[in-house]
Amino acid sequence: MTFSTTPLLGENGSLVERHWQQLAAKRRLYSLFGLGLFLVVVSGSLWFANETNSGKFFDRIPYFFDFIEDLLPRDGMEVFRALFDLPSPYADGSMKYNYPEGRLYITETLYIPEYIHKMVETVNIAILSTLIGLLIGFCLSFLAARNMMTNPWIRGTARRIMELLRAFPEVVIAGFFLAVFSLGPIPAIIAVSIHTIGALGKMFFEVIENADMKPDEGLKAVGANWFERVWFGMVPQVMPNFMSYFLLRLEINVRASTIIGAVGGGGIGELLRLSIGQGHEAKTLAIVLLLLCTIIAVDQFSAWLRRKLVGEQAFQTIQ
Repeated sequence: MTFSTTPLLGENGSLVERHWQQLAAKRRLYSLFGLGLFLVVVSGSLWFANETNSGKFFDRIPYFFDFIEDLLPRDGMEVFRALFDLPSPYADGSMKYNYPEGRLYITETLYIPEYIHKMVETVNIAILSTLIGLLIGFCLSFLAARNMMTNPWIRGTARRIMELLRAFPEVVIAGFFLAVFSLGPIPAIIAVSIHTIGALGKMFFEVIENADMKPDEGLKAVGANWFERVWFGMVPQVMPNFMSYFLLRLEINVRASTIIGAVGGGGIGELLRLSIGQGHEAKTLAIVLLLLCTIIAVDQFSAWLRRKLVGEQAFQTIQ
């Protein structure tokens, strides 16, 4: 003889159970409908891509990895020769193996390899642009935060300015300033700075709105003005998060500066575009390797600096 361990439901319990089952069935129906709609949209996108490529989209899929195969150099050491501007044993007078011609000589014998020099230029563009974005975004964020700026006109103006600054991608802004200032790093710095102000400003004022207002209330009670409330009551709370966003944006701006360089904004991006377009395998892989190492270095530096700012105790596992 078996006994059921499930308690019998009363009338109200049965009503709740039936209602829950109805909601669960409705949720499953909506999920299936959403999945079906997603598949229809993806299928339509693939069909559109195939039509716009004259029916060659699906035909070219089997050759997707051919480009990667074409990037393999004849000798693995060619990547490091290209990276450090060392002579190649395969030099035939063409641009494909003219590595030493890009050297930047400091003395008669001491030189900086071309790609390392251009990568430093790209990183400098990113650092300067991020610092400009940090300073201006820092100021705008307190004007845009609802809990720090009660005047709706000032708050709305600050938010609209930041929305306008981040409305366009960096490469679009750079294209405009390249037409004004010609080729070089200056248009890249302006473009990345403009977008960074809008992006950091938005993240900053959201951090401010989530901060504890008790210090601000205490300062207000003893007669502190608005600037004193900001500097002594709010900044110590939000600065660790501000620095985290600043370091994250620095990583993003290194990549953005590379992309802008490909359209004439200076740095390593233009060399990468040329090496890919001309089919120079070793040069392309050398630049990609240098970019990867730079991003890893920036990430590790960001982690180290954040630990110093926040404190090692914040990263210790609780036993």
